[in-house]
Amino acid sequence: MRAAIIDTPGSVRVGDVPDPKPADHDVVVAVGACGICGTDLHIADGHFPPTPYPIVPGHEFAGRIVEVGANAPGGFSVGDRVAVDPSLFCGHCGPCRAGHGNLCANWGATGDTVDGAFAEYVAVPAATCYRMPEGMTYQEGALVEPVSCAVHGVRRIGVEAGERFLVLGAGTMGLIMQQLLQRAGAAVTMVDRNTERLGRPRELGAEVAVADVSELGDEKFDAAVDCTGAVPAIEAAFDSLRRGGRLLVFGVAPEEARVSLSPFRIYNDEITIVGSMAVLHSYGAALNLVATGAIDTSSLLTESLPLEQFGDALQLMRSGQGLKTQVLPGAADA
Repeated sequence: MRAAIIDTPGSVRVGDVPDPKPADHDVVVAVGACGICGTDLHIADGHFPPTPYPIVPGHEFAGRIVEVGANAPGGFSVGDRVAVDPSLFCGHCGPCRAGHGNLCANWGATGDTVDGAFAEYVAVPAATCYRMPEGMTYQEGALVEPVSCAVHGVRRIGVEAGERFLVLGAGTMGLIMQQLLQRAGAAVTMVDRNTERLGRPRELGAEVAVADVSELGDEKFDAAVDCTGAVPAIEAAFDSLRRGGRLLVFGVAPEEARVSLSPFRIYNDEITIVGSMAVLHSYGAALNLVATGAIDTSSLLTESLPLEQFGDALQLMRSGQGLKTQVLPGAADA
């Protein structure tokens, strides 16, 4: 089969690899769509420590089952259309036993630590598959994973109706976060340095959308969410909080990055700072949000490219052009 392969950091190609075979509890999925994520850039550049090389990346995906392992759970059949949670938790470490599989001591994910879905076919545990309802496209199904990350993030920060939120970063994740917060009754102000991105948050109901926090004057917020991973944005988000405010660090910063925050203010103003790592018991809820139209997916999908143009898809993500870029391997439609 054809697949995108990262042989070593900085070495990306599309080539032939053996077709995957399902283990007893696996299924093989013909990939219909797979989204490019910031993590894919980190993997391509060698900045995602859990990743071994070579690897076939791709963790935001949906497709059609073409083979079922002998003891695969879930009653899946050939032809079933599924969206796939990429999470691979060990189930026996301390965090897993405490219900925090996303913090698994042996954490793994399809496309991050084992071969993923920028390929015609991918083998995955059947337990990670969710049937897609009639009418949901593969491209919508591939958006369930990023939505599930945002659902977990919203659960971590918490939101009450009437609260005022500041969201930094109006890319795909920022727009998903905006929609979830507004659905919970929050008023959202969006910030993105790329002024070409400010139209969409306004269309989706943001109270304000500006290019820099400085444009907001002395306004303070109940909570702030950083979706950029950029140190200046995290610091600006912290500074924007009222007393008793909350900060969610949602964007992925480089491992070596450091921020400068006032510990006195954290103490004196009782500021709460939380992080949100990937997916945790949120995939099913995300699937329902996409299926019911609670998340406007049309505002997120901007580019679709064939598998052979995987390198171009990476570059689109790197350049900041558009929003969600997806690769369509085409195998699910064969």
